[in-house]
Amino acid sequence: MKSALKLELEEAKLMIEAAKKKSEEINVLETIAIVDDGGNLLALERMNGARITGPEISIAKAYTAAGHKRSTHLFNKEPNGPALPGNEAFGIQQMLPGKFAIFVGGFPIVVDGEVVGGIGVSGGNGEQDTAVGTAALKALQSYVESAGHEVITVADIKK
Repeated sequence: MKSALKLELEEAKLMIEAAKKKSEEINVLETIAIVDDGGNLLALERMNGARITGPEISIAKAYTAAGHKRSTHLFNKEPNGPALPGNEAFGIQQMLPGKFAIFVGGFPIVVDGEVVGGIGVSGGNGEQDTAVGTAALKALQSYVESAGHEVITVADIKK
């Protein structure tokens, strides 16, 4: 048996607040989704005026990041992104239509080396979604560091 950390609503809300703060700083309207390690939605917030497509897209990004333990943009990163034509996972997004995202904005939430969930951000361009997502990860790191936990806070995450 293995003991495991579980992401809970308290941490999800903390991450969403940090993401919204960063979104406001960079003047972009975002939708932020947080899922647990099973890809189940814990929290979702669509900022006032954000695109109506944001909830579905952000959930798919978070689900993909948690389930595949990698930042979603890495699927298409040259030269070896697994979803690029000719590579081993080309077309993977067709396996779970509407649930699998292979573009920027999804990040696994990694605590003490284990994926405990995912965050999906939708509404800005790739640079903006990345800034908002990493701000949320940094807020989680600040929150759990006093308990001796480490969170990966960079954009390119692959476990």
